[in-house]
Amino acid sequence: MKIMVTGGAGFIGSHTVDALIARGDEVLIVDNLVTGQREFINPAADFREMDIRDAALRELAKEEGVEGVIHLAAQIDVRKSVADPIFDAQSNILGSLNVIEAALAAGARRFVFASTGGAIYGDTDERPTPETALCQPCSPYGITKFSIEKYLYYYQVQHGLSYAVNRYANVYGPRQNPHGEAGVVAIFAQRMLRGEPLAINGDGTQTRDYVFVGDVVRANLAALDADYIGVCNIGTAVESDVNRIFHLINDALEAGREETHGPVKPGEQKTSCVDWRLASKLMGWKPQVSLDEGIRQTAHWFRDQHQ
Repeated sequence: MKIMVTGGAGFIGSHTVDALIARGDEVLIVDNLVTGQREFINPAADFREMDIRDAALRELAKEEGVEGVIHLAAQIDVRKSVADPIFDAQSNILGSLNVIEAALAAGARRFVFASTGGAIYGDTDERPTPETALCQPCSPYGITKFSIEKYLYYYQVQHGLSYAVNRYANVYGPRQNPHGEAGVVAIFAQRMLRGEPLAINGDGTQTRDYVFVGDVVRANLAALDADYIGVCNIGTAVESDVNRIFHLINDALEAGREETHGPVKPGEQKTSCVDWRLASKLMGWKPQVSLDEGIRQTAHWFRDQHQ
């Protein structure tokens, strides 16, 4: 298939492109390189440096005969979305609508959208949280992702667009940048390696569901190949607190850092953990990489980059 991957030079996107090419798909990468990195671009892919808001995207997708879309490009910094909700909406709502319109123009048979399980449910006592739970995002970032889920439903009803939404938990792994929902992993690794000051926000008991990027890539390809319409959580159903993440990275890097704590980040979500059983039912997916093994691989990748 000819697959367009938006954000294909980024963290999750570049791994997804690598997997698509490894199995024999043709890939068109669309990335503006604001957070993506040129060195992550697979040389076997067709790369176009373009913003997803560019009207020329529709003609490009049509000319290239795009058959499927994996839409990963986004403004991913939750704190930036709080500081500038208008910019966040321009990138994540208007940009995503342009990508959907491009898929329609090309006659694409399948559209996979990267949404958020970490920010869309908000703090809830129902954990692991199923897809049927009330969505009450407490950041503009989460709101934009939820909005596009609803737009995709509209496009399916009105235009017959076949789509799948993957609500990611907190994704971490090699090539990670510090701006996403699991940015703490990259931040801790980088600061330990550089010998920089490092403090855990608050008491460190805030929990997240950390899912390894390799597992997320498998979910992207499984969603692309499947034919169901709807939403699936992609996570591990396991809560891990920030203190544990600190110690796993500290041990993997043999950094010898002491645990220290700083002020609480105002408005920070306290808990997040998603139920992945629907993904298993609909597309045969389940998480495979343990947190200990995933953190080890990630920490060693950062160490290799630092040398």
